[in-house]
Amino acid sequence: MFNLGKTPDRHGRVLMQDPPIARFLFQSTLASWGWLVLRVWVGLQFLQAGWTKFNEPAWMDGSGKGILGFWTSALGTTASGAPIITYDWYRSFLQLLVNSHAEGWFSKVIVAGELAVGLGLILGAFVGVAAAGGFLLNTAFLLAGTTSTDPVLAVMGILLILAWKNAGYVGLDRFLLPALGTPWSHPELKQPSTPAREPAVATTH
Repeated sequence: MFNLGKTPDRHGRVLMQDPPIARFLFQSTLASWGWLVLRVWVGLQFLQAGWTKFNEPAWMDGSGKGILGFWTSALGTTASGAPIITYDWYRSFLQLLVNSHAEGWFSKVIVAGELAVGLGLILGAFVGVAAAGGFLLNTAFLLAGTTSTDPVLAVMGILLILAWKNAGYVGLDRFLLPALGTPWSHPELKQPSTPAREPAVATTH
């Protein structure tokens, strides 16, 4: 499945090449058309969620009532008395945000994050970064005990992170990534200098 490099380095290590299917999915520009469909779909989910919150005063009027209600619910317990949040460290983090009254500015961060992720994925601009941001948001919601579309979007986000090199090729990344020197720019090889030829000395007979 893997092709090992023929020549080990001075430490005895060899380079394991990706299998053909991985090279096609995560390096080929042809596969970027499939990633276009996926990233636009995922981007629309984030854009719609962010736009809905943007038009709700509970999220944008500075009171933070929208996110505060979510935090309060997540910090509660189930009908059996078990905490909704499984991990104590995440429960403590949300409790810290509630106690410090961070809901006013944090709600706007969530809205801005969802809109940025959605636009980045749809336009194909820094897809890897946008997908990582979306995965972070989905993970935060999952840790708080919610499901909805978050599990599916999280898996899609992981795939788009892996496909950061070609997922945005049919998009702005085709121009943005080369401008940053990655991943399609290659260093120019210096041509070996040819020694100057000595002028021929005329001989007389």
